[in-house]
Amino acid sequence: MLNVLRHRRGAFSLIELVIVVLIIGILAAIAVPKMSRGAAAAADSALQSNLATIRSALELFQTEHAGVYPALADLDNALTQYSDAGATKYGAKDTAAGVIYGPYLRKVPPLPVGADRGKTSFIGSITAGNGWVYDATTGSIKANCPDAEVDARGVKYNTY
Repeated sequence: MLNVLRHRRGAFSLIELVIVVLIIGILAAIAVPKMSRGAAAAADSALQSNLATIRSALELFQTEHAGVYPALADLDNALTQYSDAGATKYGAKDTAAGVIYGPYLRKVPPLPVGADRGKTSFIGSITAGNGWVYDATTGSIKANCPDAEVDARGVKYNTY
């Protein structure tokens, strides 16, 4: 009889296993939403950082080019390549030709949020399939996200 009791003590009862599974389920129900919010907050933070980086590059371009922002059609080249003082030539550094300004970014950062996540292109107004909305007259840059795309606080991404 002593062997039977010793053998029985080493196993868990069905009730003990159900209680353990229930506790794990409750902990998972609490933890998973918090982790999801953490990922969304990271994407929101990445958007703010990418916008700050592009805005700083645009301000430096404007400062070195007599107060003029690059044209929309030339924006990618203007930020990632060398340029002359008039922003008419882009490419490799060429001191003889005066192509000495920049580059201001190694590459255009991708849009980290919304339906067009991962896109790096520039457009003049919110249009699907592009990363950033740029206004060459004011130098403003914003996320290419429709008004319906908002962060966890309800703030529109295109207003960051």
